[in-house]
Amino acid sequence: MSKIPRRQWRTSAPKQMRARQLRHDQTESEALLWEQLRGRRLDGWKFRRQHPVDRFIVDFYCAEQRLVIEVDGSIHTQAEQAAYDVERSLLLQAAGYRLLRFSNEQVCHEMPMVLHTIRATLATGE
Repeated sequence: MSKIPRRQWRTSAPKQMRARQLRHDQTESEALLWEQLRGRRLDGWKFRRQHPVDRFIVDFYCAEQRLVIEVDGSIHTQAEQAAYDVERSLLLQAAGYRLLRFSNEQVCHEMPMVLHTIRATLATGE
């Protein structure tokens, strides 16, 4: 019986380097949320930060649930960036990913609500 080779997804070297740079240059709100998610601290779920998903690099990703979490700063309120975010969200959702967006302010000042929303989304598994 022959083994079916597992398809290996490879991320391009430039995208890997960009993801590494984003991990190094994380924002304060990303660092705060990462402290809650890293090392399976949130109910045992494994998250990655600044992880390549499809053609994008997302802030946080739970592969088991195909859940993407984005933390948006003030730049995301500008019209051009907001339009890009909507398109990006639609493309990720069309590819089968679930998406949660939180503002920097929510992460910094409403962490219990942010974690509750993430837990509720993970619990539904939809």
